[in-house]
Amino acid sequence: MEYDSSFPVEEIEKRTPTMWRYREALPIEHDRFIISMSEGFTPLIEEEICRRKVLIKQDYLFPTGSYKDRGASVLVSYAKEHSIESVVEDSSGNAGCSISAYSARAGISCEIFVPEGTSARKLDQISAYGARLRLVRGSREDTARSILGSAYESFYASHTYNPVFLHGTKTFSFEICEQLGWKGPDTIVLPVGNGTLLLGASIGFHEMKSARIIDNIPKIIAVQSENCSPLVQAFNRRLEQPVDVETKSTVAEGIAIERPVRGSQILRAVRDSGGLFLSVSEMEIIEARNEMSRRGHFLEPTAAATISGLKKYIAFSDPGECIISVFTGHGLKTG
Repeated sequence: MEYDSSFPVEEIEKRTPTMWRYREALPIEHDRFIISMSEGFTPLIEEEICRRKVLIKQDYLFPTGSYKDRGASVLVSYAKEHSIESVVEDSSGNAGCSISAYSARAGISCEIFVPEGTSARKLDQISAYGARLRLVRGSREDTARSILGSAYESFYASHTYNPVFLHGTKTFSFEICEQLGWKGPDTIVLPVGNGTLLLGASIGFHEMKSARIIDNIPKIIAVQSENCSPLVQAFNRRLEQPVDVETKSTVAEGIAIERPVRGSQILRAVRDSGGLFLSVSEMEIIEARNEMSRRGHFLEPTAAATISGLKKYIAFSDPGECIISVFTGHGLKTG
């Protein structure tokens, strides 16, 4: 999905500090259809990690507790603008929470398919918004397959297939650049499962470069769990598609995607940025979560996996790099 974005900087800076301040870059034609809870423009805080000062975007401070609200706000607004009355979505949890919440806000009927092993707290959250919950036996991929019949009958509000979702997550990049004084960072460290944040960030930085707001695309460092790392292995083998892997259980359920449908796009985006992929162990994820908790940041394990990857990257990074990472999901979402 191509979108001709513009950035009237002086006007943007006068607007309410939400992701919708970048109105000219978001694919909703009429303001009356915007479904928003004043999400976005999350703080960019400085943390010292491995004796290096880095910046962390606090995207766990969204209405439903994860960055997925960026995509849900735009996608549900798009559905509202097109008079859609019911949506379906499949998710490992957070996207289901976001689509459920914004559908409730819009008065749109919603049905969410999730793996039966999904965190009980996320299931409670989805149900609380009034969505119909379908538990699917098997893997995340089994859940995606099970929704196909329903997707023929209702609008498929997919965070993986529907490109409108990415035009919500791209606001992550816009906010970072504005918070840096309309400049881009050198490097961003992000989690990757289905790639909704990574691809959105890549789109956003490219749009800002095309608009001559920034000069260069940041290097993208993508983090996966060692127990489910089809993109890491493909990158290391110089392949253009994710490899088939034998996966094991991981606490980082949000990135436990065995066959990412946009895998080739993710690999290309990272390579084109001059970035790389890193994998982290279960112990490293748990240690990173404990460390961040002792600093006052309560993260879900997927978010902690990103910080674990950040620590690995810092070990061989350039001392002068401006590095930005993200807290993607709140710890209250998991048991």
